[in-house]
Amino acid sequence: MKKAKGLILFLAAAALTACNSNDDVVQDGIEIPGITITNDADCCSAEEALNTYNFLKTVQPVPELTTEVDGKYIVYVYTKTGSFHTGYNELYFVSTKKETGNYIKDLTVTSSTPVMYMSKMNMYHSTPVSDKSVIVNYDYLAVKRVWISFLMSTSDAGSWTYSYEVNVLGKLGGVEKKDIVVSELPEEQSWLKSFKVENDTYYISLANAKDWRTGKNEVKAYVSKKNTPATIPYGLAEETFTIDIDPRMPDMGNHTSPDNTPLLKQEDGSYRGTVNLTMTGLWRIHLTVTDEQGSIVAGGEELSSLYWDVTI
Repeated sequence: MKKAKGLILFLAAAALTACNSNDDVVQDGIEIPGITITNDADCCSAEEALNTYNFLKTVQPVPELTTEVDGKYIVYVYTKTGSFHTGYNELYFVSTKKETGNYIKDLTVTSSTPVMYMSKMNMYHSTPVSDKSVIVNYDYLAVKRVWISFLMSTSDAGSWTYSYEVNVLGKLGGVEKKDIVVSELPEEQSWLKSFKVENDTYYISLANAKDWRTGKNEVKAYVSKKNTPATIPYGLAEETFTIDIDPRMPDMGNHTSPDNTPLLKQEDGSYRGTVNLTMTGLWRIHLTVTDEQGSIVAGGEELSSLYWDVTI
């Protein structure tokens, strides 16, 4: 009899929890500036919309890349600062319904194409990019991310344009050859380096330098391969490498730090390892790249000429 009563209480509690998780209950208690929450299956629930809204407060819009699709939807592009810099940049794409302002989950970004015109040489080239857009977080499915690693900054010698295509609920749109400005990173920061294997050029982009602190840090990077022609964005290299790291402090007699692990290729195409930084200041992360046969193809000397600079 006691077991039966316990089961009844458990089922009642479970039913109450299920009722309290209903979207209508969530919507009753959530208000988001500029957004009307409806029972539109194309848009986010109130909880998803709030998560998206809160994420977008951590980034800044890039107004020149905003576009309208099919007269019904608006696509916005954001970065951490609302601008671009040399090396690795993340771009966040969000679409809203013009009628309600709510965010749309069914959004894909393709053909992310940065191109630089080198005026003094009268030639064009692209730069490393992500292969496709991905979901940033399953708590806010409406935000999609791509990345670009810019080889050079905007200057008298060259300027950048950016194009992209989007699919919003089956409707196509995008932006074509919009002028953008790419700034230099601050002094003592350098997150993109190249190496050659025979006639092929590869680029190693450090993706998370801004996250590093003293102590042990994850290192996340991508290896891209230059295309022919050079105007086609440089996608991830199909080859698999191992990237050994040797962190040194050039301002402190090039002393190193222990407990670092090499960068190994992951299923998502990124390379990940760990670096241990024992104090604040400029760290030069020397890199040695080996191929699948274990042969060194770049770096390898005591203080490798292939390196990133990161100041923490």
